[in-house]
Amino acid sequence: MRRGGGRPPAAGAFGTCLVAALVTGVLATGCGAAGSGRAEGAPPAGTGGGRPSSPSPRVTSDEDLCAKLVGHWSRRVLEGRTYGDYQSMGLSGGQYDILREVVDAARAAERRGTAEIGQLIDRQAREGCAARYRTGGPGGGPWR
Repeated sequence: MRRGGGRPPAAGAFGTCLVAALVTGVLATGCGAAGSGRAEGAPPAGTGGGRPSSPSPRVTSDEDLCAKLVGHWSRRVLEGRTYGDYQSMGLSGGQYDILREVVDAARAAERRGTAEIGQLIDRQAREGCAARYRTGGPGGGPWR
């Protein structure tokens, strides 16, 4: 039996392993130059480096997004493939009003035998959304 303040042999081995693991972790994560945000040897941003830089993605205007959504969901409603909840469609109340007008016009055109329903939907959605966003956006609350 041991007396005194000595450590058991297993504790010394554990401490050595812990220090070795910490040192290895620090060395593995310190590959880039300090503050550069890039790996050592990598070319600076914007210099090509063998890969062409891609342009920023195009931002879709509120009017364009409205027209795409209204056109898409108008077709789905006409096909009977939706149950008509504007929130599940990702539409505001005002956009849903446009959708109902577009669908009504498309159904009337179908009854008359008009062949180009898709073009009618696109045109009606574009016109309705253009009028809605003409002054920069709707008012009256976030749901409108």
